[in-house]
Amino acid sequence: MTVKPAPAPLLIACALGIEHLALRMGDRTGAGGPVTVLRTGMGPRAAERSVGRVLADPALGGAAVLATGFCAGLAPGMHPGDLVVAEETRDPRGNVPCVATELLVKELVRTLPGRTVHTGPLVGSDHVVRGHERSALRATGAIAVDMESAATLLSAVHAGERPVAAVRVVVDAPEHELVRIGTVRGGISAFRVLRSVLPTFFEWHRNVLLPRR
Repeated sequence: MTVKPAPAPLLIACALGIEHLALRMGDRTGAGGPVTVLRTGMGPRAAERSVGRVLADPALGGAAVLATGFCAGLAPGMHPGDLVVAEETRDPRGNVPCVATELLVKELVRTLPGRTVHTGPLVGSDHVVRGHERSALRATGAIAVDMESAATLLSAVHAGERPVAAVRVVVDAPEHELVRIGTVRGGISAFRVLRSVLPTFFEWHRNVLLPRR
């Protein structure tokens, strides 16, 4: 009798308490393996430390990693509640390609009909980006920016070979710029969207599972 290896777990990383709350309120059924939702804290250093520490646990050694939460859109015409599926994440230390982005887009369109899904590079920053900085990042080809996704995925791949992805919900766009990060709490549309994405993450996970070594 052949014993099948246990499915690799899924680590979903976000930064803010309100993001963590939205994910914990979502539908937790249908996961392809054990699921951990990690609140890393804000900023790239916090994300890198938290993800590296968690992935050092042998139980999560082969985990697929998905970075999520809110982001700032860079492209004109983006609106709060739009979704961003990263084709890659970028920061000054390097780029990390994302896995099975076409599947994520397909499932998001199916799960959240009517929501606009944008694909392209997602760039990391160590601060909230506004004004001319937004335009400068857009000129590099990036479609959105946040403070944790790039650090999360870079830390994940440094810890070992694994599928990685990043899906973000726009709360801040060129025509809808936030005054302060706390305004995220008023982003009811973005909160509801984030609360609804877990089934998509689970479908992605089922399709990219890596066997335990």
